[in-house]
Amino acid sequence: MNVAGVIAEYNPFHNGHLYHLRETARLTECEFTVVVMSGNFVQRGAPALADKRVRAEAALRCGADLVLELPTLYATSSAEYFAAGAVALLDRLGVVSHLCFGSECGDVKVLGQIAEVLCHEPARFRAALKESLRQGLSYPSARIRALGTSGVCALPEDCEGILSSPNNILGVEYIRALYRRNSPIRPVTLCRAGAGYHDSCLPERQIRPKDSPLPESACSALALRQALHRGKSLPRLSSHMPPEAAGLLAQYMAEHRPLRPDDFSSVLYYKLIAEKVSGYERYLDVSSGLSDRIGKHLRYYTGFEAFCDMLKTKNMTHTRISRCLLHILLGVEKSDLELGKREDYVPYARVLGFRRSAAPLLRAVRQRSGLPLVTSPANARKELSPEAERLLQLDIFAGELYRNTARKDAGRPVLNEISTPPVIL
Repeated sequence: MNVAGVIAEYNPFHNGHLYHLRETARLTECEFTVVVMSGNFVQRGAPALADKRVRAEAALRCGADLVLELPTLYATSSAEYFAAGAVALLDRLGVVSHLCFGSECGDVKVLGQIAEVLCHEPARFRAALKESLRQGLSYPSARIRALGTSGVCALPEDCEGILSSPNNILGVEYIRALYRRNSPIRPVTLCRAGAGYHDSCLPERQIRPKDSPLPESACSALALRQALHRGKSLPRLSSHMPPEAAGLLAQYMAEHRPLRPDDFSSVLYYKLIAEKVSGYERYLDVSSGLSDRIGKHLRYYTGFEAFCDMLKTKNMTHTRISRCLLHILLGVEKSDLELGKREDYVPYARVLGFRRSAAPLLRAVRQRSGLPLVTSPANARKELSPEAERLLQLDIFAGELYRNTARKDAGRPVLNEISTPPVIL
């Protein structure tokens, strides 16, 4: 059985994602596609635009067969642990044969060369990394600099240029995670089409790579999010999305707000004030220096985003600060990451949705995988260890907080995170 794995956020699902799913099926000749998708909070340290079940249904209606939730612990982490958690989930299913991801360079061999050096860390690379850190660079920047200046012969010439692009960085981390697990999953990459990851402009005309199956105009998810936050109507943006995804998002936004970090400003401030005396160092990614800086600057707090700008430094970016504050907000601690590592990263596979035609895939997962398939968190205690249940509780809390913040009508109760069933098509 050929089964392709895809790692995504779909924030929101757009034409580039449809192209990716179609190309994944073509390149791997897979019978089924499994998507590991971030939940209600994403890797840049922010809430997703729309609820995870809406995004999961969009993926299912556009070609995915099974959508699993990437645990909150990894979905809100750095590229290394985002990739480690997602790859571990695909690997532990026991059925995935390929991992297909987009990249700016489109060359899996080049990305693999960089990943191999990062796995083995030869002496020349370690020395260059140490020197770059000594010069005050952040760890990601220092690592890129070290790869480019170490002179390790196995590396491609334009190493720094390759790692200046976000999808290349993630691609390297995916392959690195596969190497570390000695996984039989084969990495496959396709060249990212259309707008760049950080491109915030909506194209006025269709962008189609030559001989590409890309169906419509291709813009970035960032451009769509910014347009919606600026109040642009969804019908005016629908040409950038498959009709199925645009329709689902329109239904959702009729009753919910598209969220941004500042929607959680009051809740975050309460959490920071309540824990000011004890400090914040126990939370994931929060150093003692950042903990002190948060406490000292708290009296100037005006909102989530403005606080990120206030706290950022030369070696701590806005995104890194945003992830740290999100970990404080969601209660994600350093001990949770250590627990996750002891549990081989993912001790369960939470099902967000599946197609009925994927019944053979689900049977194969149950036969070959030791992971519990969680379709009802209410019943999960019967099959999960206390350690696994702790990680699941992080997902449940994140989901409840998100849903209560997103609803427009505060007079009605929201759907319960524990009892809401998966999407079935």
